[in-house]
Amino acid sequence: MHHRYQVYLRRFAIAAFLTLLLSPAIFYGWLCLLRPSRTDRQQVLFKGIVYQRRAISKPRPVTMHIVTVDLTAPGVKPLVTPGFPLGKGRKTSASTTSEFLGKFKLQLAVNASYFHHFSEKSPWDYYPHSGDPSYPLGEAISNGSRYSQPESDRAVLCFSRNNLAQILASGKCPADTVQGVAGKEMLVANGKVVISQIRGNKPYPRLAVAINRQGTKLWLIVVDGKQPFYSEGMTLLELAMTAINLGADAALNMDGGGSVTLVKGETNSPKVLNAPVHTKLPMRERPVGNHLGFYALPIDVKTSKSR
Repeated sequence: MHHRYQVYLRRFAIAAFLTLLLSPAIFYGWLCLLRPSRTDRQQVLFKGIVYQRRAISKPRPVTMHIVTVDLTAPGVKPLVTPGFPLGKGRKTSASTTSEFLGKFKLQLAVNASYFHHFSEKSPWDYYPHSGDPSYPLGEAISNGSRYSQPESDRAVLCFSRNNLAQILASGKCPADTVQGVAGKEMLVANGKVVISQIRGNKPYPRLAVAINRQGTKLWLIVVDGKQPFYSEGMTLLELAMTAINLGADAALNMDGGGSVTLVKGETNSPKVLNAPVHTKLPMRERPVGNHLGFYALPIDVKTSKSR
């Protein structure tokens, strides 16, 4: 009996050890199963907002998400994360894209500007966490209030009072801008690619904002990356060519890497439409400095036309 007890105890110890050893791999595998499937899809999300997912195989696996926003559609209205006044050091309170969307009851949101400070050492050792002070880089305007100054090397997306968008290489929005948010490089200007083939030539998770010449249509181009066999990312040139093929007149590179997150508002809770990879964990959202979101009407809501 004593020998049998020792055998059972030994087996239990081995099983417990193997479970402990394999648990990180099991957890990672479970997270991978939560990612959007690698299948093409198109769906009208809200009035004026259409979502498309593309599964690309060559020259490498890429899962790309494209949102087309009709800025003339009734109910469509942009919002940039509000910040603190300039006198308080252009701060925002870091939050995930889902938190931003939920707080302001938006229908769609993405991450936006580059920001500092940032560090990522392990799944539990990173900065910022939600609620920590964060400092967006480049101009940021929310509801007509500027809380981060323009920087000449950070192009900016600007929305006017009549809901028209423009992307300016100068980095500074016009005086009547209601919402404005900076990225980094111009990818497309006047309908032509302006990014060098050398710059950003490694595949990476990417986010670009693109607009048509009239400023009435906006595209969000979200590219997942850092996930072998699922999505390995795009170069900046590939991102620019994607914008050109959509018909963009101008396109701007936004914060990429683990920051890249696209979220849709739903009745019960926000739904992440892409596969973010914060701290190397799929489907984990990164708290970031600011965001770009959109209000929109449900598809089944009728809108009256003005006479």
